[in-house]
Amino acid sequence: MRLPLLSILLATVFAGRATPAAETGEAQPAAPAAASAAPSSAAPAGLPGLHVSVLTADQVIQILDETVDWYRTLGTQQQNATQPSDLLILFANRQTADKVVALAFDIARANAELLSSEASSVSPVDGSSPQSLSQHQNQLDAQRQSLQREIDAVRQKLAGAGKNNPQLEAQLQELQGELAMINARKNLLDTMTEFVSTSDPKAAGASALKARIDAVAATIPSSNTGALASPPASSAAGPGSAAAPSTGNEAGRTRYGIWDLGANMLRQRNKIATIDAIDRHTAALAQIFQKLSAPPLQQLKTYIARSDALADQADSAGSTALKALRDEFDRLAWLFKQTSEILVPLTKEQVLLQQYRRNLQNWRDSTRRQYQEALTALAVRLGIVAGILAIVFALGEVWRRAVLRYVHDSRRRYQFLLVRTIVLWTSVAAVVGLSFVTQISSFATFAGLLTAGLAVAMQSVLVSVVGYFFLIGKYGIRVGDRIQIGTVVGEVIDLGLVRMHLMELNQQGPLGPTGRVVAFANLIVFQASGGLFKQIPGVNLSWHETTLILPDVGDYAALKDKLLAAINAVLGEHREEITRQTKEIERTTASLSVNTVTPQVQMHLSNGRMEALITYPVHLQHAAEIDERVAQAVLKVLAESNPR
Repeated sequence: MRLPLLSILLATVFAGRATPAAETGEAQPAAPAAASAAPSSAAPAGLPGLHVSVLTADQVIQILDETVDWYRTLGTQQQNATQPSDLLILFANRQTADKVVALAFDIARANAELLSSEASSVSPVDGSSPQSLSQHQNQLDAQRQSLQREIDAVRQKLAGAGKNNPQLEAQLQELQGELAMINARKNLLDTMTEFVSTSDPKAAGASALKARIDAVAATIPSSNTGALASPPASSAAGPGSAAAPSTGNEAGRTRYGIWDLGANMLRQRNKIATIDAIDRHTAALAQIFQKLSAPPLQQLKTYIARSDALADQADSAGSTALKALRDEFDRLAWLFKQTSEILVPLTKEQVLLQQYRRNLQNWRDSTRRQYQEALTALAVRLGIVAGILAIVFALGEVWRRAVLRYVHDSRRRYQFLLVRTIVLWTSVAAVVGLSFVTQISSFATFAGLLTAGLAVAMQSVLVSVVGYFFLIGKYGIRVGDRIQIGTVVGEVIDLGLVRMHLMELNQQGPLGPTGRVVAFANLIVFQASGGLFKQIPGVNLSWHETTLILPDVGDYAALKDKLLAAINAVLGEHREEITRQTKEIERTTASLSVNTVTPQVQMHLSNGRMEALITYPVHLQHAAEIDERVAQAVLKVLAESNPR
């Protein structure tokens, strides 16, 4: 309920005298003209029994929100447009989307006008409705214009009659007072109009809806330009200019790498999923427009039926009733026009969205063909790589069977199988690596940098790997060989790519393991200070020597013969084994310089005394025993030669 003060103010405002034109007779037609112009300049009042509004404010906001959210999918489309055909579809979709957005705002604004008209058509009992106040404002404007014309006419008379005319001066002052009163009433009416607009929920809701529409429109650049049918050149050419260079480059070179083919296949699949999501969003928006087009269509049918009824009444109406019917016809025509401005854009929206979905369907078909091509290319590439790998493994199997069939020496067989394994997996790594890269030059650069880095970081490891192949050569070592590295003598128990392990053998007492395992890196073969000594396979022969001071005797030649005879007597039981191993050395080395292995005694003077250097072969398994017996035999000969 409105305040009683409002009714008092209205009575005060309209308590003045009649239009001054009644006295002068000059401005009488002005008021009817202003009143008759009101329906065309402002929203007319609604018809009795008819609902003016078509859509609610919530429905209008829903249309704008859904349309703006759908419009933003153009950014996703721009990100996925990489082919020339995609850019053409994107340009067409952008034009269609701009039209859809523009029509959505037309629908919103037209319905806001209807809501505003409906709010102003409600006339309270106290006559303080917005429409009533607007009519009063028009009347006051007409009175003010009439008074202003009267004042101008009096001033002209006063100027022609001279300065001394008390009657005209009094009339001028009276008219000016009336004009001041009209202006004061006009100001008060303006204040009341503003108060009524803010206190009326429907009017406030219509104003808030218009403000909301303007705020949403400000967030859409295309809706503010007014040229929605033809988007700016920068926005239309932007995606093309950004994506055209990459598209041209992709078309100018063929990519065969599995990585690129797989990435392209996944990219096309994601594009199809994105297009389907946009199409579902478009279909949902079209469904909303189709659902909201039913109320305005029904409203137009109601207006047509109402106009037919008014036409029937006009056939038998009098002059007074015809004037009322004419006013209703004017209001009905305005409502019909406003409602049609909602229904027609809603229908256009559905047509445009159908066209938009056809564009998306064409884009989906094109992308699906590209996806099938990418999938086929990837399958062919994988098939080629699988075929090459099958050939490599088949050749590796042939190599393995050939080695097992034609190479009988276990050592050589192991070496050939090891080389086969290295070549096989190196070839597999090369095939797989080359199949994933796009350009050989980039792969070569990457491989070169990687190799250089590995060579610096793993220098010792790489040298050890190379040393492994030297160790397994013709005269190389193998598991079970007895070797000496520096001062360490041991039996090889493991030979790997990087290092080997020896079971250390005792050199001071009886030959046998000490219980310690010694590891050496294979790079020992490249170190001059290391010294690697290997016993020939099947030979356990070694030379021992000893130096002794001879006593003073008369015949050193006879002493030498006695020493040789004593040593030969000790070595007699091992003579056959020593002879066999000597022949094995000759056969293995193919050398004719190996003579019969016999003990040697060399005599020489040292500091005025005669010394003898005794060298003799020993079997390594009995080395300690032979050394002991040789020492006893030599000491016995020396004792017999020097009875003192």
